Amino acid sequence: MTWTDHVIWWHVYPLGFTGAPIRPSSDAERALTHRLGHLTGWLDHVVELGCNGLLLGPVFDSQTHGYDTLDFFRIDPRLGDDTDFDGLVAGARARGVRLLLDGVFNHVGQEHPLVRAAMASPDAPENALFRIDWSSGEPRPADFEGHGSLVALNHDSDAVVDLVADVMLHWLRRGIDGWRLDAAYAVPAEFWAKVLPRVRAEFGEAWILGEMIHGDYAGYVQASGLDSVTQYELWKATWSSLHDGNFFELDHALTRHNALLEVCAPNTFVGNHDVTRIATRVGPKLAVLAATILFTVGGVPSVYYGDEEGFTGTKREDWGGDDDVRPYLPVRPEELSTLGAGMRRVYQDLIAVRRQHPWLIRARVEQVELTNTRLVYDAVGEGGEKLRVELDAEDATARISRDGVQLWEGSRR
Repeated sequence: MTWTDHVIWWHVYPLGFTGAPIRPSSDAERALTHRLGHLTGWLDHVVELGCNGLLLGPVFDSQTHGYDTLDFFRIDPRLGDDTDFDGLVAGARARGVRLLLDGVFNHVGQEHPLVRAAMASPDAPENALFRIDWSSGEPRPADFEGHGSLVALNHDSDAVVDLVADVMLHWLRRGIDGWRLDAAYAVPAEFWAKVLPRVRAEFGEAWILGEMIHGDYAGYVQASGLDSVTQYELWKATWSSLHDGNFFELDHALTRHNALLEVCAPNTFVGNHDVTRIATRVGPKLAVLAATILFTVGGVPSVYYGDEEGFTGTKREDWGGDDDVRPYLPVRPEELSTLGAGMRRVYQDLIAVRRQHPWLIRARVEQVELTNTRLVYDAVGEGGEKLRVELDAEDATARISRDGVQLWEGSRR
C-alpha cells in the first residue's frame, strides 16, 4: 500500500476561507497580504478530525476567483507569497499532512500575459498556446463553457504540454504531493498521457486527481494515466436518494461505483466548492447518513471544510453565486460556534471507523436490503473483510456493525 491508500482529504477554497477579496475592485485589494498562515493555524483541526491531507483550491495569481489564472508560478498576492507557502508546506509536513494543489490547466484568465501577447498579432509565437480564430481580422479566442473571461488553452500544442509539465514539476519540487486537475473532463485524455510521464519520471508517488463531472470515468482514467477522478455520479445519487426517499437510485450508483473501483479508487465526497451544502440539500439529520455512506464505500474520501460542522449554503447560478459555499472561517478553530460540535463528532467517529478498516478504500458494496427509505449493504474488502451498514431515511439513523457487533450508531435527532 502507498500513502494514497490512507489519505483522507480536507478540502478548502483558500480565497474564501481566508477572507480574501474574491472580486477585487482596487489595487489595495490586490496588494500583498499574508493570509496563508490562516490555513496553517487550522492544520491541527485537520488532524483532530482524522484527516491527513489538505486539498487546496486555487492559490496562484488570478484575476478574481482563482480559476482565471494570471501566473502559474506565483502565489496570489491576496494569499501571500512564496515564504507563506513554504510555511504552509512545513506546517503540513510536521503533522504528516499531505498537500494537493488545484491545477487549472484547461484555461487561463483573459488578462494573462500570454493571452495578451497572443492577441496582439496572428504571427505572435504565443498563438500556439491558444485556439484563436483570426478569420474576421479580430482575434476570437476559444473560451471555457461560454465564459469569455476564461481563455481555453490549446491542448494539441506541444508548447502547452511543456508549460503544464513545467508548472506541475515546479510545485512538486516545492513540496506538494500531487494535483487536482480542474475541468479535466474538458481536456483530451491524450494531453495528460503526454504530460504525466514527465511528472512521474521525477515524482513517481505524486497523486493526480482529475475533475470529472460527466463522461466515461473509467475510460478517461485508462487513456489519460490519471490516478483518480471525482465521483460526481455517486455524489448526486447520495444526496438525491436521501432528499427524494429513493434508495434505488443510490443502489444503482453503488453498482456502477463497484465497477469503477476495478480501474481506480475515485475521490468520493458529499460536498465541495461548486455545489450546495449537503446539510442544505437534505437537512442536518440526513446529512449524517450521507457522511456514513462517504466513509463506508470504496474510494478516497474528501471532506469539504465546514461540512463537518454542519454548515449550510446554497450554490446559485448568478454573479457571486459561489460565495455562500466558499465561506470565511475564523483565524482559530476555537472561535467557531459550538453549534457544529455534534456533526463534528459524527465525522470524527466515522473517520475513526475508516481508519480502523483501511481496506475500505477498495471495498465493494453488496446489497442486503433495499426499499425506498431503507438500505442495508455490506462493504466487502478484497480479502473478504466485511462491515454491515444500515441506513434508515425515515428514522434518520445509521448503523455500522462487524460480525454482528455494533461499532457505531449515528443520528441527529
